[in-house]
Amino acid sequence: HFCLPLQVPVLQTNNGPGLTGLVTIAAHLVRRARKEQLLGSSAEEKAVVQQWLEYRVTRVNGGSSKEDTRTVLKDLNMHLEDKVYLAGNIFTLADILMYYGLHHIMVDLTVQEKEKYLNVSRWFNHIQHYPGVRQHLSDVVFIKNRLYTNAH
Repeated sequence: HFCLPLQVPVLQTNNGPGLTGLVTIAAHLVRRARKEQLLGSSAEEKAVVQQWLEYRVTRVNGGSSKEDTRTVLKDLNMHLEDKVYLAGNIFTLADILMYYGLHHIMVDLTVQEKEKYLNVSRWFNHIQHYPGVRQHLSDVVFIKNRLYTNAH
């Protein structure tokens, strides 16, 4: 059993060396598109966005075991308990990249698992319907009335 090296994306820019790494490239494109708000507004938001981008690359990428996947879903479920988005009440790059990182996991979850990670499911469903996010990815189906009943 061996791990294949992770494919690290590289962006060739017109001027100078290429940019390497998912987060670096994504942040660069956000600035180029003049959508800096996606990186967070306040210093605190920016730090939280960076933290989740880091988490996305170190914990969600690559051939995670079932155990790793469960830990990620558990972490996110706790974090999202009182938040609409990863960085609180604003939609950021962290939400977009986390959505893309989790899509293949969410597609395979059973109804029971989706209910177990209810906050993740609610967040994921919200992000996949955010304009322009889902692109070519399949729509993950959730039982809507279960997402918004407060299970506490």
